[in-house]
Amino acid sequence: IHEGFRRDLVWSPLHGRMAPARRDCSGWEMLLPTGCLLLSVLLFHPALAKVCNDRTKHGQDNSWFARDGENLPIMVLMPMNESALMSSISQGIEPAVQLAIQHIRESRKYSFSLITKIYDTECDNAKGLRAFFDAICYGPKHLMIFGGVCPSVTSIIAESLEGWNLVQLSFAATTPVLADKKKYPNFFRTVPSDNAVNPAVVKFLTYYNWSRVGTLTQDVQRFSEVRNDLTNELEKADIQIADTESFSNDPCVNVKKLKDNDVRIIIGQFDENLASKVFCCAYNLNMFGSKYQWIIPGWYQGNWWEQANSTNCTTKKLLTAMEGYISVDFEPLSARQIKGISGRTPKEYEREYSRELQQKGVEASKFHGFAYDGIWVIAKTFTRVMELLRRKQQQNTYHNFTVDDREVGKLVLDVMNETNFFGVTGQVMFRNGERMGTIKFNQFQEGQEVKVGEYNAIADVLDLINNSIRFQGVEPPKDRTFVRLQRRHINVPLYSILSTITILGMLMAGAFLFFNIKNRNHRLIKMSSPYMNNLIILGGMLSYASIFLFGLDGGFVSDKEFETLCTVTGVCFGLIQASHLLFPLQIIKDQKLLIIVGGMLLIDLCILICWQIVDPLKRTVEEYSLEADPQGRDIAIRPFLEHCENTHMTIWLGIVYAYKGLLMLFGCFLAWETRNVSIPALNDSKYIGMSVYNVGIMCIIGAAVSFLTRDQPNVQFCIVALVIIFCSTITLCLVFVPKFITMRTNPDAATQNRRLKFTQNQKKEDSKTSTSVTSVNQANTSRLDGLQTDNHRLRMRITELDKELEEVTMQLQDTPEKTPYIKQNHYPDANNILSIRNFTDGKDGEKSILKNHLEQKPQAQWGSMDPSRINRGPLEDINSPEHIQRRLSLQLPILHHAYLPSIGGVDASCTSPNGSPGSSPRHRHMPPSYRVMVSGL
Repeated sequence: IHEGFRRDLVWSPLHGRMAPARRDCSGWEMLLPTGCLLLSVLLFHPALAKVCNDRTKHGQDNSWFARDGENLPIMVLMPMNESALMSSISQGIEPAVQLAIQHIRESRKYSFSLITKIYDTECDNAKGLRAFFDAICYGPKHLMIFGGVCPSVTSIIAESLEGWNLVQLSFAATTPVLADKKKYPNFFRTVPSDNAVNPAVVKFLTYYNWSRVGTLTQDVQRFSEVRNDLTNELEKADIQIADTESFSNDPCVNVKKLKDNDVRIIIGQFDENLASKVFCCAYNLNMFGSKYQWIIPGWYQGNWWEQANSTNCTTKKLLTAMEGYISVDFEPLSARQIKGISGRTPKEYEREYSRELQQKGVEASKFHGFAYDGIWVIAKTFTRVMELLRRKQQQNTYHNFTVDDREVGKLVLDVMNETNFFGVTGQVMFRNGERMGTIKFNQFQEGQEVKVGEYNAIADVLDLINNSIRFQGVEPPKDRTFVRLQRRHINVPLYSILSTITILGMLMAGAFLFFNIKNRNHRLIKMSSPYMNNLIILGGMLSYASIFLFGLDGGFVSDKEFETLCTVTGVCFGLIQASHLLFPLQIIKDQKLLIIVGGMLLIDLCILICWQIVDPLKRTVEEYSLEADPQGRDIAIRPFLEHCENTHMTIWLGIVYAYKGLLMLFGCFLAWETRNVSIPALNDSKYIGMSVYNVGIMCIIGAAVSFLTRDQPNVQFCIVALVIIFCSTITLCLVFVPKFITMRTNPDAATQNRRLKFTQNQKKEDSKTSTSVTSVNQANTSRLDGLQTDNHRLRMRITELDKELEEVTMQLQDTPEKTPYIKQNHYPDANNILSIRNFTDGKDGEKSILKNHLEQKPQAQWGSMDPSRINRGPLEDINSPEHIQRRLSLQLPILHHAYLPSIGGVDASCTSPNGSPGSSPRHRHMPPSYRVMVSGL
């Protein structure tokens, strides 16, 4: 090795050979490049260089025992130069160290005295190595190294301690790198590492049931290591990491991503210089207040937001965004006011420490308590190791335990791990060289940090001060936007109102059913197919009942019951459509009607069965976009609506609508074809048209509006229910109200022929007659005009003759002997009366013919009167039996012939004045015996 130095070579254990060295600068600090500084430590390994390890050369005792009152030196490594980084920490540490040595001496429990030898590392790797080398080579016998403030210098020295058989105890090195026991087996620290806050953070998250967080980390090794360890702790606690963001200079983009991912609980790892930028971005993005919780490191300097504000945000904006953040850091002094190993409480020690600071005129260091407890750890370790070595030496007097003894080095490590006492920083314990300390939680409240709780790592207990944490809202923030599903259901008042109207409709339908059954034998009801009327009523009642099913949803029934309702509703849908189609078919005979209706229902059943087997209706849930909570709570409302749907809903509805539409068109065709039926009980064409029109229009409007309002269940249910109520009510009223009115006003209307009725408007009657005849024979238009003229003239003549007939009848005074003559000689005239009847209707026709007959034979009737009866009184003769018999012999044939058509006898149009009886298209041959009977009457 020395030859290598002479030839500008150094020994490289990594390569197992000599490597070139840099000697262009004076001093050991420039021996190797900065990245290889660790190799320079290995140059001084005892096995490789004995030049600095030969303590006999300096006349020093190499044994591990100390005589009573002997001073034991401790190597203290920390930056002391005021210009060096982190030198302020060291200046506040020295008073605490001296105070601990003084208290140890005053306790008189230890047979030795500790003295410190401080070596200035200046927080520089090369200078730190040189200081360490000088302490090893030229300093006194050091049993332990105390210190290590700068992470880089501490890690380089700590990695070489195993070769020197030394143990280092640090009071300020918090870097997580030193927790690697494979790389730094001889390193201990009384201050918790930066990773020690992670279990505390996890405990804090669990306390508030926050199971979803995000991390925002500065792209520096120190913070990255803490984040990696935090990730492992979060995974163990089953806490979801929604987003992990890292940034170097501008954090706004990363903060925006956290907001986009709906991260509410944000754990930050960054220094105070970038913390102001982070909170400025949070203010601009409105990521503060009652919905967000920031958790950041707690080791920032006081009023850091003013000193490190390099943003365009004002201090007021920063304070607004910072309000309520939680900072996490180790507890510098225990809050438990009990006496520790020094016989003093933490408060008593703090007062003594403050006096020392005032005397020396230096500022306090946040690590002074850990340095104070560290000296006590060294004292207890020395005492315990010496005690154990004495016992071993008594067993083996020939063995001399020296500093370089590996067994002694292992013994020191074991004793250090067994350390357990209460110091000013709390319970002092080590777990694999790591301090199990106390972590404090502070909250930023109104411009200052307030302690709100602490975490005991030994007991794994989180203790929060009652009512000390003040969140921005009425409750702690949520770890995410909690989405509360809210069913859009039918309002109970609306359902109640429509159900009441539906019940009234069903009562009306029940009244129509009672009316139809009670009057089923009445000719008016019997001719309108009462059985089909009953089916129409039952269909209407089924339509009304479906409203109750349409209004039921998950708010009234369970999900399983809703599945059943879907099937039932589908069946009702098909049957309801069929019920509206029975009305147009009621003009058909019952047997044929039953066959038609049965066929229609069979087709409906086939469609419904295929529908339910191939693609059954199922409960589907449709979710809508998030909505803000109307009560202002920190939740989002996601409305959802339940539907009865299937995969091919459009196809099945198209089949049903097409089939029902064809049937409705067929019903309209039947109504048009039966518009001229003369019997009122059968001719309901206008009512059928009105019913089909109303049902069709309302169904089209209702289906369109229902589809457009499917996301508004109250509006949809109201429209569907009103359409069903309107269609069913209109249909039932059109069927039964006219029948009810007719039976109340004209019970015999079913037996009347509309063509036998006169109207006061004679021109309208003539127009109807002309239209009817024209439809029979368009070629005889001129002939029909003449016949109508003759008909009108004869009707006027009938009116005149009727008056004369009445006078003649009253004055008729004939003998009984004339009766046979009338019976015999008037038989031909009866045929004439029947022939002329074609031109007249009703009673007027008979009167006209009788008048003609009297004009033709006046002499035969009036000339044969008995002169003896002329002188009788008028009242006596007119009321005599002979007069009454004679009047009946003339009037009864006339009246009987006039009303034969109304009772099914001879039709009024069976003869024609211009032709034979068989020339009329409506002529029916009458048996001769029947005609004799008429004239005989």
